[in-house]
Amino acid sequence: MARFVIVPQWQGSSSSRAMQLVDGATAIAGDLPRAACTFVEVPAEAGESLETNVRRLSTLRRVRELVQDAVSNGDGPAIVIGGDCGVSVGAVAAVVGEGGAASDVALVWLDAHADLHTPETVVSGAFHGMVLRAVLGAGVEGMTLPAGAITPDRVLLVGTRDLAAPEEDYIAETGMRMLPVESLADPASVVAAVAETGASRVFLHIDLDVLDPGAVAGLAFPVPFGAQPADLIATIKALRERFPLAGAAITEFSPSSPDDAVDDLGTILRIVGALV
Repeated sequence: MARFVIVPQWQGSSSSRAMQLVDGATAIAGDLPRAACTFVEVPAEAGESLETNVRRLSTLRRVRELVQDAVSNGDGPAIVIGGDCGVSVGAVAAVVGEGGAASDVALVWLDAHADLHTPETVVSGAFHGMVLRAVLGAGVEGMTLPAGAITPDRVLLVGTRDLAAPEEDYIAETGMRMLPVESLADPASVVAAVAETGASRVFLHIDLDVLDPGAVAGLAFPVPFGAQPADLIATIKALRERFPLAGAAITEFSPSSPDDAVDDLGTILRIVGALV
């Protein structure tokens, strides 16, 4: 039986509509089996930067710990439902475990954005621009995985199409592989790219802005020319057929109102269905 960890975190976002991420996570959870859900109580307060360049860091650190504990304390892989995409740090940390390395795991980053900033390069100070870099070991204390736990050669950026110069530089320096949106129309090519990493399991980070804005309305940071839901779902299914799932996260659902969330839930629940 699938299990879900519901994390209505908004503190990592730079959006003026960040609180709508709470509505998004709650709406998705409302259509999931209640008995299969663990709810993480995200603190109501925004949190303090603690003399760093990361806004709301104190709350983000607390939620990271809660997510890691919730994912770790259960049988089988968990699907984390955000909230902003920062929830993936705790989820991946739980997969890495106490040993501090997950050499058998490939991280498939399905996202319009690479999230490869450091606190020094992200202008907004919002953590959602630093999430993948934190998973790779760079960033502020309490929000990073151990260096080498996940390495760039085990990361596959899929559908990423909005990059800042520091992110492009990092990708070039590390040789991190990128597959364009069009690759999702050919799931076998994504499966082959993951197989080339040598990994035996996959963690799927799914930021809903990997989809085209015409397919999902509830996006705070839509990027044109995204994937079609059918292609994303086919790719997830193909990866699941080839590799055991180490874990997954679905993030950044930001409906303009709880009522408007209904318009996108059919698509989102089909994505959930492809994961379980």
